[in-house]
Amino acid sequence: MLTKPAGAVLTKYSYLFEATQLEVLKAAAAMDSDNDSDRFDDDSGSEASSVDGSDRFDNDSSSEESSVDQEESFWLLDLQRIREDDPLKTELCWGEGENAPRGYNYVQNITDEDWEQIGHAISNNTHLVSVRIDDGALNDQNMASLFRGLTRSSSIKDMSLYRNEFSVVGVRSMVPFLQNANNLRCLNVSCSNIQSEGFNMLFRALCDSPIETLNCKGCDIELIEIDNNCIPNNLKCLYLMSNNINADGCRELAKLLRGKDATLTQLWLNNNKINDEGVGILVDALQNNTSLTALSLSENYGISKQQGPTTLLKLVNNISSIKATLRSNHTLKNIFLSTMQAKSDADKEFETHIDHALAINRKYKDDLETAGREKVIQTQLHSVTRANLADFQVVNRSLYSEINPLHLPEVLSLVGLHHGQGELYVALKSSIAGVISTVNRKQFIRQQRDYHAAKLEQLNAELAAIEAAEGDEVHIGVGSESHSSKRRRK
Repeated sequence: MLTKPAGAVLTKYSYLFEATQLEVLKAAAAMDSDNDSDRFDDDSGSEASSVDGSDRFDNDSSSEESSVDQEESFWLLDLQRIREDDPLKTELCWGEGENAPRGYNYVQNITDEDWEQIGHAISNNTHLVSVRIDDGALNDQNMASLFRGLTRSSSIKDMSLYRNEFSVVGVRSMVPFLQNANNLRCLNVSCSNIQSEGFNMLFRALCDSPIETLNCKGCDIELIEIDNNCIPNNLKCLYLMSNNINADGCRELAKLLRGKDATLTQLWLNNNKINDEGVGILVDALQNNTSLTALSLSENYGISKQQGPTTLLKLVNNISSIKATLRSNHTLKNIFLSTMQAKSDADKEFETHIDHALAINRKYKDDLETAGREKVIQTQLHSVTRANLADFQVVNRSLYSEINPLHLPEVLSLVGLHHGQGELYVALKSSIAGVISTVNRKQFIRQQRDYHAAKLEQLNAELAAIEAAEGDEVHIGVGSESHSSKRRRK
């Protein structure tokens, strides 16, 4: 075991902050030497061991203690490197499980004073990029101690406090750090007990943060309150799986999707309490959204098999008109809507149509206009596909009834080019009335033009004759007046 240096403070691990890195290394090396000596003695005496194996059991127990001691020494060395701002020490990782980082056993025994000193060390460090304190290491009490010392950071980009036992009280302790962590990009507080109040407090605290990813999975969140004036400007990924979010929560989350300044690219809402109303609220917000690329709504059993998928299908490919197709959402690349329930053929067909539209979005991810045009060509101009989509979306309007007859030749050319002669024949049959009306309309326009041109020429001639006659009368009148004046003067 490491011996506590003289003059150290009395808490269990606080002497770490009085020790030097050299002292810790010397202690670890001495302990390794002692362990090697013990193993040599064990091997030499193996032949004299008792038949029942009691000596071997004692040796194994001693070996485990030595291993634990060595683990503790390296853990203390990690902390010392953080205190000394070692440029090569960029991660702090504590947790449990089969692949647990070293140090978890000692985290359980840290006093409040130790936590505060550790917080000060992390706060003053300029090279630490990732901090992970997971799996039951933290509760409200030691969160308060840790963040009493950890009030800022210029280097931490990733902080994970996954599967801990703190509540809104622990979140409140974090607020000063969150407001002064000017490089924090990723925060994971999933599987904690922060609930709705804690999430709302967390979101407000991150208002001016550079945060990009926030994970609040399994935090018992239900009521969400988002202030339009307090939305993180760089938030891209929001994980809210396994909570109790309903349509009211969707109404608040929709604020993150509206407006030209929306930044969210991934929204994970699987395993909540969202129904068809909630889907409609999100879809309405996504009509003009150009940021979100992934939306997960899986395992929300309030979403019906008909209305929810239909609403999502209309979002990515509205077949009601060509204009509606062009104005559909061409940004979304992935929508997750699977459930544990058995799928009917209609369910699978819904998914196929949605996936087809999303595949076009992925293919033309950098050109939304081209994506819209491709949807028109592949779905509106293909008779069978359009008929299926029209059935799902309850659309009875004929495609060719909305096309300007003057554009029909171009449309028919696209049909033949992309779908072959069979579809061209179907298109011709469907549009023949329009083609005929196009020809007659052209002829009518020409006739009207010629008629009005002739009429205009005739009217111009009549007008010229009238103007000429009016000019003669004026001339005659002036001459007469002059002649009679002369007679009177005589």
